[in-house]
Amino acid sequence: MRRGRILIFLALLLIIGLAVAALVFRQFILPTAPTTEAPLSATVQVFIAGQNIPQGERITDDVLSTISIPQESVVSVMFTADQRAELVDKVARYPIDQGVVITRSMVSDGTVAAGGPEWASQIPQGMTAISIPTSRLESVAFGVRDGAHVDVNACFLFIDVDPAFQTELPNEVALLVAPGTEVTNQAGESSVTATGVTLSVTSGVGVQGRTEVESAFQQGIYVIPSEDHQRPRLVCQMVLQNVAVLKLGTFALPQTQVATEQTDPEAQVAQPQEIPDILTLIVSPQDSVTLSYLVYGGAKLTMTLRNVLDDSRVATEAATLQFLLSQYNIPVPAKLPYTVQPRIDSLTSPVLQNDTAPTPVPPE
Repeated sequence: MRRGRILIFLALLLIIGLAVAALVFRQFILPTAPTTEAPLSATVQVFIAGQNIPQGERITDDVLSTISIPQESVVSVMFTADQRAELVDKVARYPIDQGVVITRSMVSDGTVAAGGPEWASQIPQGMTAISIPTSRLESVAFGVRDGAHVDVNACFLFIDVDPAFQTELPNEVALLVAPGTEVTNQAGESSVTATGVTLSVTSGVGVQGRTEVESAFQQGIYVIPSEDHQRPRLVCQMVLQNVAVLKLGTFALPQTQVATEQTDPEAQVAQPQEIPDILTLIVSPQDSVTLSYLVYGGAKLTMTLRNVLDDSRVATEAATLQFLLSQYNIPVPAKLPYTVQPRIDSLTSPVLQNDTAPTPVPPE
C-alpha cells in the first residue's frame, strides 16, 4: 500500500516537471519569428488635366496637375512626374476633361486644328464619315441613333435604253423617202422633199414597234406599245452591312452652340424637337463612293437596325418580282371567265371607324 502511494507521487512529480520544462522551452529556448507589418505600397505621381483642355490647345504647366497612384497601377502610356519635359508643349489631339489622366495617345507633337470638330475623333483611322438623306420610314422610325449599327438596303428602277442614243426605248421612228417624193404629214398637208439628195427624213410618225403575224388570219401586223413609257423593273439588295452611325440629324453649328449656352436650359427643353432628315455613317472610303453614287443615282436607301455586338455578315439575294414569286411560292393568277365586283385597280388600306379615308391612287 505504501509503495503504491510513492509511485503515484513520483508520477505526479514527473508530469509537473515535464510541463515546466515544456513551458521553459517555448518561452526561452524556441526562437520566435519576428512580427513585421506589411510595408506600404509605393506611389507614383502622374500627370492629369488640371482643367478642361480643348482640342488643339498646347499643353503647358498651367493646365497640368498630378495625382498619386500605386506603382503597380502605372502603365507606360502615362506621363510620370519625372517625364514632364515629354508632355509640356505637346498638342491635345482630343478634348481632355479635367481630372483625366493624360496618356500618350491624347497628345501629339504636331498641330491640330483648334476648330476641328470633336466628333471627328470618333472616326477610326482608315474610315470616313458620309451623310445620306433619311426619313422616319428609312431610319427604323428614328430608332437609329448615334452609335447604332445598321445595314443599308438599296432599291433601284431599271429601264431599257438605246445603247447609242442612251434614251428610253422604244425609239420614235420616221420615214426615209426618195428626193422629190410627195409626202403627207399628220395634219393632211402635202409637201415635196428637197431635191439633190438621195434620201430625206420626214417628221416623226410614231414609236418603234415590232412585226408579228396574227394567228387567226395569218395577217402581218405592226405592234406598237400601248403606254407612253416603259414600266420600270424594281430590284432591292442589301449593299452595306454592320455600318456604325455617327449621328442622326444635323451637327450643331458653332453659332448655334453659343446661342444654346446663352439661353435658359429650361426654355430649350420646351422648344419642339427638329425632325431629323439626314444620317451620318462611318464607312470605308470605297463604301463612301458607293453611297455617293446611290444617292445621286436616284436609289432609295433604307436602314435596318442591328445589335451593336453582332458583327456577323449574311449573303443576301436581290429581291425582284421573279425572286418573290419563286422564293415565296406566289402564283401568277390565272385569267378566269369571271372576277370580283367592284373592279380593283389599286390596293387601298382598309378604312377603320376612327381613320381618315385614304385617297385612292388612280391607275396610270
